[in-house]
Amino acid sequence: LDPFFKIITMTKPERPPSSRTNLASCVVATIFLVFVFIIIFTLYFTLFKPQDPKISVTAVQLPSFSLTNNGTSANLTFSQYASVRNPNRGTFSHYDSSFQLLCYGRQIGFMFVPAGKINARRTEYMAATFTVQSLPLGLEGNSSDGVNRVGPTMEIESTIEMAGRVRVLNLFSHHVEAKAECRVAIAVADGTVIGFHC
Repeated sequence: LDPFFKIITMTKPERPPSSRTNLASCVVATIFLVFVFIIIFTLYFTLFKPQDPKISVTAVQLPSFSLTNNGTSANLTFSQYASVRNPNRGTFSHYDSSFQLLCYGRQIGFMFVPAGKINARRTEYMAATFTVQSLPLGLEGNSSDGVNRVGPTMEIESTIEMAGRVRVLNLFSHHVEAKAECRVAIAVADGTVIGFHC
């Protein structure tokens, strides 16, 4: 009896998995996938969310300044120094960036910033120098910010625009941009930069 019993036991067909087992497996897999997606979205919005670059103007100088045409116009060289910080965890590739110089609404200088890259969480320093000839002087005693000036002054506005894209996790690319506008007060008598506000 024993050998016969063993043969029957060994050849006994296996029972197919029940529908309850399949349902449980699907539920576990679904919960796992939902959990993974929640982690991905949490990391994205806390650590990898694209941010615009930060532009800071560090200095403004006039290396040369001289009055012409009996003091009604001026020749000058305008230099501006700025820092651009990339706060993202991915590289910032900028390709559509520029410096612009205005005097009382009239453009007196324009310069494209060459395309480049700023690594994650790094700061790049930039400088722009403009040479302006025969700039008509608009003289004023006080500036619009309420600060009293000693003697006639002129005001120059500068604009820095940075635009490009940030790649997140080497998968997604997002457009980012930043802009910094400054107003610079200059003493007409000697070209001294009295102050600037950005």
